[in-house]
Amino acid sequence: MPVAREETLGVHSDEDVVRVRQVTRRWAVDLGFSLVDQTKIVTAASELARNTLVHGGGGLTRLEALQDGARRGLRLTFTDKGPGIPDVQQALRDGYSTGLGLGLGLGGARRLSSEFELDSTPGQGTCVRITRWT
Repeated sequence: MPVAREETLGVHSDEDVVRVRQVTRRWAVDLGFSLVDQTKIVTAASELARNTLVHGGGGLTRLEALQDGARRGLRLTFTDKGPGIPDVQQALRDGYSTGLGLGLGLGGARRLSSEFELDSTPGQGTCVRITRWT
């Protein structure tokens, strides 16, 4: 699938999480996403960037603008070299949290996305890739 443009952002502080949210919104607007779709992708990006920082110890977010015929999409990839997720299925269940949160982050991000992929290896890190299509 052709990637029209891409950008990589570091996620190493709370300010970086805010920046990921802002850049994601700007890209969604540029791609012509409706307000509802903008809100969904920005909310998912915020949750996943926060997870990258808090649970993964920081990492990277890559944004890619996609073109598939008449469809336009935004793919976000969050990677870290943190401790990984020992039980991915459990982590995706609503209410499961290893911290003080409500346990809605990963499952919520999955529901807000058109496509969702999660790859995690304990001791090596995690990669979460989401795509939202217009």
